[in-house]
Amino acid sequence: MEKIGIIMNGVTGRMGTNQHLERSIVSLRGDGGVRLRDGSRMQVDPVLVGRNEEKLRGLAKKYSIERWSTRLEECLADRANQIYFDAQATNLRCESVAKAIAAGKHVYCEKPLTPTVAESLELTAAAKKAGVKCGIVQDKLFLPGLLKLKQVIESGALGRILAVTGDFGYWVFEGYEQPAQRPSWNYRKEDGGGIILDMFPHWQYVLENLLGKVKSVSCLATTHIPERVDETGKKYKATADDAVYATFELENGVLVQLNSSWCTRVNRDDLLILQVDGTNASASAGLRECKVQDRFHTPRAVWNPDAADSKDYRAAWRPVNAETNY
Repeated sequence: MEKIGIIMNGVTGRMGTNQHLERSIVSLRGDGGVRLRDGSRMQVDPVLVGRNEEKLRGLAKKYSIERWSTRLEECLADRANQIYFDAQATNLRCESVAKAIAAGKHVYCEKPLTPTVAESLELTAAAKKAGVKCGIVQDKLFLPGLLKLKQVIESGALGRILAVTGDFGYWVFEGYEQPAQRPSWNYRKEDGGGIILDMFPHWQYVLENLLGKVKSVSCLATTHIPERVDETGKKYKATADDAVYATFELENGVLVQLNSSWCTRVNRDDLLILQVDGTNASASAGLRECKVQDRFHTPRAVWNPDAADSKDYRAAWRPVNAETNY
């Protein structure tokens, strides 16, 4: 079976290990490789790259991967490696991706591509000049909930779309009574952290693929938690935004209000909920499920602060394609 070498830089981090190595590459290897259009398969052959030799050796042993290295340049010089993948911290990505493009490798990387527009445009120009393919993570488009939402929108069942409201986030522990679920660099601006850099790349492609091109953005960012504890138990100053409250205007006139926060406790069906309101119906989608309430099943709401409301508003929502395997 033909193999394709993939340099995986930054796999010792949380996302690199869990999402990209274990759930993607290791899973693909277990399935016998990637199925090609002609029905044949090509096996993926990863080489794990990073700065921590001990962690790399441990991951290689755990997932039965033969190749690992702390020397990126040597891996880029190997012609067997045709693809470069990057899941490093944001502020480290630009230099490494530039080296990969210069070496003639196709590139796939985590978002954001770089911390600045200027650097991103430079890499884009370099990739075009080198004739290599260059892609950035757009994983949210393939979540079952958003696939169902896309189906509902494209069916026209919602009628004319009016507006979208969304909430994303959860409580990230500061590190005192229990360790944080996210790495400390995420909360230091100088290290490329911040929820805008982390989540707005997702909102860009989600909105533009589901609803329309973004015309304008207005947002208020803040740092609610000024001090956190890092992986070694040491206190540090949080310099990056940990919550942002935003509105988006789309070219087709649809208005979007979307909050993103690592300082909120979940009181909704999922970590992300998008509700799309239209003249004929509304749809509410999370990561895996999507529900619709049409005009004929919309309960008549009457505001009366002097009496308890006996209506079960959630009961009027119906699941979308509950039997379909996404």
